[in-house]
Amino acid sequence: MKKIFIIIAVSVMCFSFTGCKIYNKYKSQSQISPEIYGTTEDVMSAQTDSSIARLSWREFFTDPLLQKLIDSAIARNTDLNSARIAVEQSQASLKAAKLGYLPSISFAPSAGVNSFLNEGSLQPTWTYSLPLQINWDLDIFAVNTNQKRKAQAVLWQTQAHEQVVKANLISTVAQQYCMLQLLDRQLEILLFTDSIWNLSLETQRSLWENGKAYSTAVNQMENSYLNVKTQIVDVRRRIRGVENAICKLLAITPQHIARSCWNSYELPQRINTGVPAQLLSNRPDIQVADHALEEAFYNTQAARAAFYPKISLQGLLGWGNNAGIIPNPGALLLNALASLTQPIFAQGKLRANLKISKLTQEDMAQKYVQTVINAGNQVNEALADCQVAREKDTYYKRQVEVLQDAYTGTHELMDNGKASYLEVLTAQESLLSAQINEASNLYEGSRALIALYIALGGGGK
Repeated sequence: MKKIFIIIAVSVMCFSFTGCKIYNKYKSQSQISPEIYGTTEDVMSAQTDSSIARLSWREFFTDPLLQKLIDSAIARNTDLNSARIAVEQSQASLKAAKLGYLPSISFAPSAGVNSFLNEGSLQPTWTYSLPLQINWDLDIFAVNTNQKRKAQAVLWQTQAHEQVVKANLISTVAQQYCMLQLLDRQLEILLFTDSIWNLSLETQRSLWENGKAYSTAVNQMENSYLNVKTQIVDVRRRIRGVENAICKLLAITPQHIARSCWNSYELPQRINTGVPAQLLSNRPDIQVADHALEEAFYNTQAARAAFYPKISLQGLLGWGNNAGIIPNPGALLLNALASLTQPIFAQGKLRANLKISKLTQEDMAQKYVQTVINAGNQVNEALADCQVAREKDTYYKRQVEVLQDAYTGTHELMDNGKASYLEVLTAQESLLSAQINEASNLYEGSRALIALYIALGGGGK
């Protein structure tokens, strides 16, 4: 036993002089530049406590039908369920790493029979042994500690990745839902235009039959009418495609997706982002990058610890009926032995592993920086798209009003013989284009608002 304490004392002395760095803890990369968003006044001027990033997805998406879809997607989506499984696997790995501090115990009972020739006959003799072997690695140089910290970092990484998948899933479902609303609105516009143009075509045919219009006017009007018909077919096909895409996200068979009418949505007059740059670290993708860097840090620590000795205690506890284990089957024996293994030459593998670990850590640091830059860029882009959509919305609304009046007036003039069919046709096509553009702009605004919400770290609650 005296030798055991000598070995441990020498190892602790070595550690105190040379090994303190292998116990260092990782410091989270939490410093983010205030200019990460760029020159965006709305982000810095809004009140932090009312930021859209602080809203849960239920508070942000208030449409009950959309909430129902998101709930179903969170429960059924295969990618999100795979992310949950990865979290459970990491939890199991962390539990195993924590148990690494405990000694390992193995039990290998054995029995046998030997036969000896005694007085002309074979006499069987039974022997048995019940050894219990104990092996305990003393974590003097933080091998188990670094493994445990690495496993914890991997667990946090998988948990953050689960939030990334969840946020992206919520964003995708919401954007596809808004696309369905847009297509419904476009279909409504086209069906109304179809009925109006059908009446105009009938009017032109009557005028032609009575010699008051040329056949070219009828042909031009019919061409525009048939163009609307083909657009209706295309929109209906796109609706089915978007419904199928949502069904894939929900892991269900293709079916109709219930949604609210388009009139329930309006662009907000002001978008209150109100998120200081420091809070950008709450984004799950930044957390993933941070914990990936933490994992690389502890890999480097482990590679550095491999240069130091490995100390283990080994013991044997057991009994048997032969002298191979314990002569006295009624007695117990504890045979303890301490061993120290110091790597001297490992064909350059230790230095190579350390260098690779350092380079991997440096690479993860660069990826973390790029993730933060990408996050700031996404916020800037999404906010710019929201602002553009809001500004264009006013112009489109006015344009639709003007063209509606122009179409009505031109049609009345044609009925009185004061305008040609070409003027009516031009007014009809301009009105249709403006109505579809207005609806498309509203969709772009809603899509940008959803993207901004996710870019600011929303969707995780």
